[in-house]
Amino acid sequence: MFVKVCGLTTPEQIDWAVELGYSAIGVMATPKSKRYRTPEQARALADYARGRITTFVVALTATEVAGVADAFDVVQLYEWADLPNLAYCASTPPEPGQTSEYFFYDASAGSGVFAEFPAWVRAVPGKVVLAGGLDADNVAATIARHRPYGVDVSSSVETAPGVKSLDLMRRFKAATERPES
Repeated sequence: MFVKVCGLTTPEQIDWAVELGYSAIGVMATPKSKRYRTPEQARALADYARGRITTFVVALTATEVAGVADAFDVVQLYEWADLPNLAYCASTPPEPGQTSEYFFYDASAGSGVFAEFPAWVRAVPGKVVLAGGLDADNVAATIARHRPYGVDVSSSVETAPGVKSLDLMRRFKAATERPES
């Protein structure tokens, strides 16, 4: 199971993600996010993580990541762009021809509010990752019901926006390893 923790803001949080066995980390590059990192901060976090864990830079548009995309393994956008390392994030199915390395279904648009995932998500080809309101209490059932390629978490493993909790990260990761049947 691919498990990404998003909205990381410090090197220590990257260490925790690596230690706990997360598959990837995300760094927010959109100024609209409470977890926003400047281009310099984002690049420093990517450099710190390089070779240890897969890195995603996350933003609304390609313009927002133009100065740092080269430092990350994957570019995750809420607006489709023709990029070879794109993780396209949307609450509607991709249009024909909108291919991407990953498809993130996120109906919460970064709000962290859980909503049931629609049936059409199962039909999206490729690496489908579910996001939006997942936490240690609902992720196992979500995995069992939808059988996604992966899951993504952010706000439910925080004590405040951008302040991750090692204990909450540990609980979430453990819950992904024992899906309900």
